[in-house]
Amino acid sequence: MNSPRRLGRGLEALLGRPAGAPDANAPQHAGDDSNAGTAGDGDGLLRVSVYDIETNPFQPRRDFDESAIDELSESLQEHGLLQALVVRRHGERYQLIAGERRLRAAIKAGWPEVPVQVRDADDRQMSELAIVENLQRKDLNALEKAASFQQYLDTYHCTQEELAARLKIDRSTIANLIRLLELPEPIQQAVRTGAISQGHARALLPLGDEREQVAYCRRIIDEALSVRAIEELVQTALACCEAGPLAIVGAVAEDRRARPAAPRSEHLAALGQELRAALGTKVDLRQTASGRGRIVIHFTSHEEFDRLRAHLSGRQSQSHAG
Repeated sequence: MNSPRRLGRGLEALLGRPAGAPDANAPQHAGDDSNAGTAGDGDGLLRVSVYDIETNPFQPRRDFDESAIDELSESLQEHGLLQALVVRRHGERYQLIAGERRLRAAIKAGWPEVPVQVRDADDRQMSELAIVENLQRKDLNALEKAASFQQYLDTYHCTQEELAARLKIDRSTIANLIRLLELPEPIQQAVRTGAISQGHARALLPLGDEREQVAYCRRIIDEALSVRAIEELVQTALACCEAGPLAIVGAVAEDRRARPAAPRSEHLAALGQELRAALGTKVDLRQTASGRGRIVIHFTSHEEFDRLRAHLSGRQSQSHAG
């Protein structure tokens, strides 16, 4: 007989185990799964009307696959509910913390009530729990995850490092997802629909120029390019951009005639590629014949400017260290 599934490690870490609940690592018995997930005695679960449970207002998920809900509904009718919903009290009703797909499937299956675990959680914990639950789901698209991170950062005015520490995940996971929000809308839509993957989208970031990014996105779709293939194409494009001679800046000769442009050194070309890869945006390097020059970093929005400023100034690292 199957054991009931417990909360994911991230949810358990944030919520803890309710008083009187069995240890998640201890052996457990399933009880009778056939009747809407009926809870056994002493398991700390309540049975609540499905119409007394409100959805999580911090739910980052926007699209629910109805065919998947139908399949889950059929599974519930055949096997019962092996994992209770997690809720908090909200006035005379309850509010979901985790389990919206299961709630939708239970309603579709015609169940009048479902087993729930009642936890104490404030709004900030609710936001974090919604993020953690959805991070553990492979079918949530990358843009929904990115939007949930950005909404949390904007609401609670914290750094990516602080959010990563609270969620017990790597900061790079947050940073890489949020950067996808800088891409043009056509590319974001391609990610939402599954036309391209998160890896494809990330590979387009170093291009910087929106028209180039959209053009390469079309190539990914039309030619069914792999992530590795588009990474190589982007690197080739960046290398070609760096290959030509640099324009001479300012007065270049006493007789006002332009001198030949100094050939680009290999180390300067390498620097250009490193900066593009590190900053995830278009970077131009210019050098005079005398060796002086400038670096121009492009940005396309206020959000991207703030990200670049924080990255270059080390503001986030300093905040985390404090």
